[in-house]
Amino acid sequence: MDKAVDPDLLRRFAEAAERLAIPNRVGLAVSGGPDSMAMLLLAHGAGFDCHVATVNHGLRAEAASECRLVEDLCGKLDVPCLIIDIMLAKGNVQQEARRARYTALAQWATRERLELILTAHHADDQAETLLMRLNRGSGLPGLAGVRERRLIEGTDIELARPLLGFRRNELWAVIDGTGIAVVDDPSNRDRVFDRVRLRQGLERSDWIDVEGLARSASLIEESWSMVEGLAAEDVTLHTKRHGEAFAYEPFAASGVERVPVWIEVVRMIAEDLGVTLARGDAAKIVAALQDARKVNVGGLSAEVIEDQGAKIWSFRREPPRRIG
Repeated sequence: MDKAVDPDLLRRFAEAAERLAIPNRVGLAVSGGPDSMAMLLLAHGAGFDCHVATVNHGLRAEAASECRLVEDLCGKLDVPCLIIDIMLAKGNVQQEARRARYTALAQWATRERLELILTAHHADDQAETLLMRLNRGSGLPGLAGVRERRLIEGTDIELARPLLGFRRNELWAVIDGTGIAVVDDPSNRDRVFDRVRLRQGLERSDWIDVEGLARSASLIEESWSMVEGLAAEDVTLHTKRHGEAFAYEPFAASGVERVPVWIEVVRMIAEDLGVTLARGDAAKIVAALQDARKVNVGGLSAEVIEDQGAKIWSFRREPPRRIG
């Protein structure tokens, strides 16, 4: 490599890593694109004990050779690297690829005794995600964007995104002039994808502040985390299980109608009863209970009962429907 990493970028990366409590020994998910290759250079340059995995989804003929680009850079940096080949189930290709990728990465991290995996999501990704979801009319959880830290579902392995304060052009500048070959994924220019069209629109815009959008997404995420925390607190303090039923006192913590919190409480209760409830279905249940109506939605039955002057919401699994 012919170029040293900008010390200011290394400092910012180290500060983000400290804020996110990233351990010295850490896993990195590196695709071979300029964003993740820059993340590898930053983490290595900042002194982290890096362990890299790159995933071959088998979707393009070039995928195997692209994984070798990651392997080659890791060899130059004396960083251990594993190429993970995965097979995708039928269905939504992008969704299934994402699910299979994170499952494979979590299994790798568990074997390597890594508690955390870094991914290369950055401020431009955050801004694009926020605008896409605004355009679709998403609510608070959808607008929260990419979280800086979260568990991979069904595992004890966490993902961390230390680059959310970095712009795409800053990361590409880390690669420029190094002689490092990176993956050029043609799907990143394919206008059939909403994200690509939106990205190209942002690049042409001289008035939209990408960093401002990314900050807004982060603030929305903080608000959403508060809603989730209040809901979890309510489930712990203000619900009681009676056999196959749950009782919840919605106004025990506050006399204010807290609909977003109630929706999450209903989803958590449903999960405890073995029912996976969509957020939209939980909202329908909450609306019915606010009107004191009994309701059966999505496999959950709910009604309002009075107990010594207090309104109690009662939940149980929806009984099997009679046939014939």
